[in-house]
Formats: sequence, structure tokens, C-alpha cells
Amino acid sequence: MDVTTEWKDGVLSVGVEGRIDGSTVFAFQEAIESAVKDGDRAVIVDCEKLEYLGSAGLRTVLAIAKSLSNRDTRFALCSLLDQVRAVFETSGFDTIIAIHASRDEALASLDS
Repeated sequence: MDVTTEWKDGVLSVGVEGRIDGSTVFAFQEAIESAVKDGDRAVIVDCEKLEYLGSAGLRTVLAIAKSLSNRDTRFALCSLLDQVRAVFETSGFDTIIAIHASRDEALASLDS
């Protein structure tokens, strides 16, 4: 798993490549938690290159979303591959976490 981060206008964009499973979930969580800065208005996780999301990863994404909500920081996912989107839909987490078709759409949603 590879995680990249980029900031622009108070928005942290996180790119994830590979798999988030039991063996990588702690590195994923640490990468996001260490990248979030006070004053970030949103965190967008781009899942375009995320090939697999296991149950440990799903729980961690929910925990990150709740933690950010407590800081008044918006959280969204974008560009999910079909197999990753199915995990969110099956679990019902797609009703809890904002999911967008593209990074541009996710960014645009911040202004609404």
C-alpha cells in the first residue's frame, strides 16, 4: 500500500494505492492522522488506485471519518473502483460517508 498527501486551500487530498487490509490498516490510519493539520477544512481520500478494502480497512475509514467530524473537518471518498464501492454499499457505510465519482466532484461538494 502506498499513501500520498497533498494540501491545497485547507483541503488534504490523500491518494491510496494497493490494498487496505489487516496488514496495512495501521500504516493507512497513521498516514492520515499524521497528515491532518489543525485548520484543515476537509480530507478527501482518492481511491482510484485502491484495489481492495477489507473489513479492518472499512472500520478504520469509519473511525477516521468520526474523528474528523469531531474536529469539524469534512471527510469524503472519491473515484472508488467497483469492488471497493461494493464494500461500502454492502455495509451501508455509503450512507454515512460521502462518496463522489471524482476528485473534482468531491472538491465541488465542499462549496455547497
